[in-house]
Amino acid sequence: MDMLTGEQIAAADLTDWRKLAQGLHARYLVDGFSTGARFVAAVGEAGDAVGHHPSVAIGQGHVDLKLSSDDAVYRDGEGTEHLVEWVTQQDVELARRITEVAAEHRLTADPAAVSVIELGLDTAQSAAIAPVWAALLTGRADAQGHGSPSDEIRDASGRVPNLWFGDALEHAGSRQRFHLEVYVAPEAAEERIAAALAAGGTVADDSDAPSLTVIADQDGNQGVICIDASATKR
Repeated sequence: MDMLTGEQIAAADLTDWRKLAQGLHARYLVDGFSTGARFVAAVGEAGDAVGHHPSVAIGQGHVDLKLSSDDAVYRDGEGTEHLVEWVTQQDVELARRITEVAAEHRLTADPAAVSVIELGLDTAQSAAIAPVWAALLTGRADAQGHGSPSDEIRDASGRVPNLWFGDALEHAGSRQRFHLEVYVAPEAAEERIAAALAAGGTVADDSDAPSLTVIADQDGNQGVICIDASATKR
């Protein structure tokens, strides 16, 4: 099934869900673990009906869900097809059904609360170093390039954050190589940036804002607040 563009996801108008990184994410508020468990059981039945299921985590007062397809089709500039982890139409359809299930259970969505953390490492030799990081992070060689046409490291079980590789000059000196990518809902980005600035951080680079805003701490260490602006309904 073809991967969806950000514009197609925005057009689906999934009010409870936000596109972060490779998937659709939702948080529903619950008044206890048993309430969350009953909701998750109903979500499981909805997934059974279509042969597709979300990733689920039950926390203190909430249930978090992620929807993505690990067999989405991506076509590169030469027309070569790659299977990647991304949002497809089946994710959109199941997201709509889960929204209905949540309404049946009288649960409230909190879309501004969803967040995803990824790791970024700038390097000039990702193909050479990726096996080391695949082994360190997951213990599996096949985590390199899992669900991606690049050398990105993705743990299929979701135990650790994804690690992607950015471009860097071969002799880049002592500048920071690792950084965090913090994906948030579009409506939460301004508040998150303001909180970082109030805590003493500074904006190091906002040339790609609102999609990417680089924040530096007092030591010069940098992290990035990310949103998928293309998947935001205008």
